[in-house]
Amino acid sequence: MSAFARLQREIHQMSKDHGFWADEQDDSYRKLVLIHSEISEAVEELRSGRAPVLRYYQQDGKPEGFGVELADAMIRIMDLAERHGIDLDVFIAEKMSYNAGRPVLHGKTA
Repeated sequence: MSAFARLQREIHQMSKDHGFWADEQDDSYRKLVLIHSEISEAVEELRSGRAPVLRYYQQDGKPEGFGVELADAMIRIMDLAERHGIDLDVFIAEKMSYNAGRPVLHGKTA
């Protein structure tokens, strides 16, 4: 098992341990909306004018910043993928291989 796959499994287990899949129903639509919300929070971090590499902390120690929001989105994506038995690292490798053979800008203009 790859390190990525182990991390994906660990993320999903932590999510289950913290009650996010307590009823085991397929809550995928809601999870996708939450992924979208993390991306929106990343947009707001950029709009704030703070440097993308900046990490800052709330009083309770919670990390904030553009990179943190990207990490949150990845965590949610990996959790959802594991819930559905999707070996995300395999899908990423396949898509990267396909993309390598595509034309610059996929034949579109900038």
